[in-house]
Amino acid sequence: MTKLLPSNELQVGMNFQGLDKAEAAEIWRPFLSWVVATDGLTMTSPLILAGPGRYRWDAAALEKFAPGSVLPDDRPGAPPENFFWAANLAEAGHYIHGFNSLWLPANLLQPAMQETLADAFMDASREWAIELHFQKGLAGAPTEVIAAAKETPMNPAVTESFALAIIASEEPPAYAGLFHHMPRFDAARRDAAAIERATVKLARAAPGGGAYLAESSYFQANWQNAYWGANYPRLLTTKRRYDPNGLFFVRHGVGSEEWSDDGFSRLI
Repeated sequence: MTKLLPSNELQVGMNFQGLDKAEAAEIWRPFLSWVVATDGLTMTSPLILAGPGRYRWDAAALEKFAPGSVLPDDRPGAPPENFFWAANLAEAGHYIHGFNSLWLPANLLQPAMQETLADAFMDASREWAIELHFQKGLAGAPTEVIAAAKETPMNPAVTESFALAIIASEEPPAYAGLFHHMPRFDAARRDAAAIERATVKLARAAPGGGAYLAESSYFQANWQNAYWGANYPRLLTTKRRYDPNGLFFVRHGVGSEEWSDDGFSRLI
């Protein structure tokens, strides 16, 4: 994952497989050398860790080689193999201020489009941090993988995208009984507005790129096309065939345009 911050910082964290530490370092050497040689750019010392793949889900090994990266299940009687990534702790009951996503097509990586993409990243990151999830785009994947993805209802844009951009903000859980349990509404509104501005600026480079249903805005505009693209008419036909009375309903799900936004009333 890569993160572009309003503070003019670029954070990079990536996994690799089938390489040792020296081979991974060599892949990054040209980029890191460029950073060192470029006036106005600085970087912290890169950290490259390598080890057997089986350690990826070994809590004891992770704590040894990457202290603090995982946390144990602290419920009474929980087995020692129960653990989770420390970075995901905030997701347990977090209060989301805003959450947008956008598929970025691989044609933006072509030489003629690189300046457009760089400008969009720069403009958007003035408003809010942008996360790039490269593991979610399928551009460049083997032919059989692309073919399989196209057999799913997912927006076909994923097969042509090199990354999913996520622009989001959250705060800790807001539950009665917890310190500061009420959400910070003023901050949430401010963040949501900044997130929307950043999304609009980035979308100029990828108009019609669509969004990822599982990670997107509650208020997603044009959600039928954003989530499913050209697949939506066929999905709607299937929905009406097998569930003509709309028994199964979810906001911004297939066929939900036939219901009020709150889900309580069937529209005539």
